[in-house]
Amino acid sequence: MKKLFSWQAGLSIFLIALSGLLYFLHFKIFHDAHHIFIYFLGDLAFIPIEVLLVTLVIHHLLDMREKRAMLNKLNMVVGAFYSEAGTQMIKDISGADPQSAKISGLLLVRKEWQHKEFLKVSGEIKAIRPQVNISGCDLGALRDFLKQKREFFLRLLENPNLLEHETFTELLWAVFHLTEELVNRPTLKGLPQSDYDHLSNDISRAYGLLISEWLAYIEHLNVSYPYLFSLAVRTNPFDSKASVVIKS
Repeated sequence: MKKLFSWQAGLSIFLIALSGLLYFLHFKIFHDAHHIFIYFLGDLAFIPIEVLLVTLVIHHLLDMREKRAMLNKLNMVVGAFYSEAGTQMIKDISGADPQSAKISGLLLVRKEWQHKEFLKVSGEIKAIRPQVNISGCDLGALRDFLKQKREFFLRLLENPNLLEHETFTELLWAVFHLTEELVNRPTLKGLPQSDYDHLSNDISRAYGLLISEWLAYIEHLNVSYPYLFSLAVRTNPFDSKASVVIKS
């Protein structure tokens, strides 16, 4: 840090001295101090506007570019989440959703889809609001699976950059909360109906976020990584006919 400061100080002194030398040469050649001061004051008056342009406009553009790059990297984390846990959770829970057939029909993503198709389907999915029927869900198997992945979820939540990806952070918190709800119960059998209703809401919340975030991630792959998009379509958890093997 000290070395860097010394380098910056040296450069600043050099540039100020160079500017003074050029003004001196101008005066020696043209002998017109009045002209020099007019332009000097004009340049000085423009400095606040220049600072405004640099700090507000250019800085904002750089921030947007940095945030876009950060989100692009975070989508790698999203992909790891679905590969490790998310896709399996969708498969385990979707069977207990009375509207799974309707949702699956909407999420048969094709390579021809553009942003308008993704936007339309996203709106339709949000309007459906999945509501899981807990009686059709194997809570014990779901608890064991989530317990096995708990450390993985914690490592993801420890990533400070996730604050830049609000929707995925919300999904992680919903999944982690569901994990804690299931793991902390000594038994999942013979619970009061009110408790089953509470668990049903927790599962439905996580399931809904799993769907919407999956769709957003697939659109990202479609735009940026066609080869990963191809694999995601061939392993689509909402497509019962999906096959990773390319047959034609």
